[in-house]
Order: sequence, then structure tokens, then C-alpha cells
Amino acid sequence: MAAFASGDLAIEVRGLNKTFGKHHAVKDLALSVRRGEIFGFLGPNGSGKTTSIRMLCGLLTPTSGEGTCLGFDILRQTSEIKRHVGYMTQRFSLWEDLTIRENLRFVARMYGMDRVKARVEAAIAGLGLSGRERQLAGELSGGWKQRLALAACLLHEPKLLLLDEPTAGVDPKARRDFWDELHGLAADGITVLVSTHYMDEAERCHKLAYILGGRLLVQGTAREVVAAQSLCTWSVEGADLAALANELRGRPGVDQVAAFGAALHVTGADAERLDAALAPFKSDSARRWSRVDPGLEDVFIHLMNNGEPPVPDGDPATGAVRR
Repeated sequence: MAAFASGDLAIEVRGLNKTFGKHHAVKDLALSVRRGEIFGFLGPNGSGKTTSIRMLCGLLTPTSGEGTCLGFDILRQTSEIKRHVGYMTQRFSLWEDLTIRENLRFVARMYGMDRVKARVEAAIAGLGLSGRERQLAGELSGGWKQRLALAACLLHEPKLLLLDEPTAGVDPKARRDFWDELHGLAADGITVLVSTHYMDEAERCHKLAYILGGRLLVQGTAREVVAAQSLCTWSVEGADLAALANELRGRPGVDQVAAFGAALHVTGADAERLDAALAPFKSDSARRWSRVDPGLEDVFIHLMNNGEPPVPDGDPATGAVRR
């Protein structure tokens, strides 16, 4: 089987399962990822995100299921897939007592790459590391270590990047710069699979998937994911919001109450029940209520608290799976 042609799906899998002894880590995963797409995986720790990504890329053999990655079979052609995958872990794993250039040269030689000097210099220039080549990796800030790790992932010119919470512990500006780099790579046709806990990063993905307990609950664009849950959210500002929050939590129709700056967001899955629950509180002139659009954070907290396996009703490559 040849590698995928331009415009085809980079990844297409069905019915993927992974068990570790008695632990069923991933259950009946099915999704499609297009070439040049940034696909985000979200979910609480231990939900199966990393296991799912590794199966999609041929780095972990599924217990059952089928599919392709970059046109190669994920069960029988894993060695071909691995040649085209760049893998960046959450923890910085390069050598802190080597310089940037020495790290990149070492990685290139360790994997037997050709054109080592050209590849290293291209990576240094492409990731904005010029002028820092002789700096020890151990002296770099979190953001610069992140750039170095990404440069190492790109040395062999992969078609697919696998990033496992790559911006954990990195300051907001470095995170934004990193995502600008990812969008540039995607524009060049590189597909990116990334797990993240940051909602602002999730919104920058072309598509999202939320996984809980090994099951895919929802997938699609950020807008589709929010719309699929049909949540209702009210924002309230005014006096003594902490006391109000305590009164609202646990009331029928109120699924979640969360502070957002100087306001509370009160969310429910049933608009009529939520309105009935809030009606006694809206007469208080010391507070101002307004209906607002729910965000991704509202949706993901709702899924975490109430998530159940979805019933698919469409093409996972083009739309959100609805519950």
C-alpha cells in the first residue's frame, strides 16, 4: 500500500480497542483526520488520550480494530508509519549538557539520517533558533526548550506530528508562538495530533475529540462540539457571588456553577429546568443576569460530569458526533 496522495485522509480508523490486562483503555474508537489538519485530543488524565494517539500513529498495536495512517495499515505496516512520524513528549527529553546544535546533530546521527548538517541548519533556521546554536539546552527557558524539541521532531521531515501536552509549564507568549509554528506546519501539509488541557489551545485546533473512560464522546470543530451538547448558560454579576454559588450548586436543572472573573457562569443541559431553578434568584436587584453562549470549558466540564457513550449520526470526518 502506498502512502496517501494529496487531499486524502491522513488517518482513518474504525473500532479501535486497547486493553492492558483487565484494563480496557480505549473502547471502539472511530475517527478520521485530514491531511494538514490540527486535531486536538482532550479529556481528563487517564482517559485514554495518549493511548489513542499512539494507536493512530502505529506506535502502539491495537487489541482490535482496523485503519490506516498516512496510507499505511496501522496493524501490518507500523514500521513504514514510524518513518514519517515526529513524536514530542510532555517532558523535555534531550540532553541538557549539550548545545542546541549538538543536540540536533546527535539526534540526526543516532537515527542514521543523511544530510545531517543541512537538516540541522534548516531546523535551527526554521524554528527561530539562530543565534542560540551554542547555548546549552539546560540553560534554555521552557519556551526555548520546546522549540528545540520541536526542531528535533522535524529533522527527518515527518508527515505527521504527535505532540503529547507539548506546552505544559510554558508561559502564555511561548505557547502562542508555538501554536503559530504548528499552524505554519499544517499549512505546509503536515498533520498534527496534539493532546492538551488548555481551552485556548483547543480552540486553535481544526478539529477536536473529547475522550472519557476510553470512549470518544464528541468530535468536530470547536463550534460543532459546543453546539452538539445544546447547553444553556447564564452569567450573573453582582453582590456576594460566592454565597450565590453555594445556593445554586445541586439545585435541579443546575449542572455546573463556575467563576469567570467577576461573574458566575451557571450552566444546564435543559434550558427550561435551568430557568425554573434560577427564577427565584433573578428578582434580586443587586445582581445582573444575562444569557451567554457556552464555551468549550462549559462543554468539557459537562461531559466530564455527565459523559456517556455517544450514538454516532454522521461522518466523523465532517461533523460532530452527538449524544
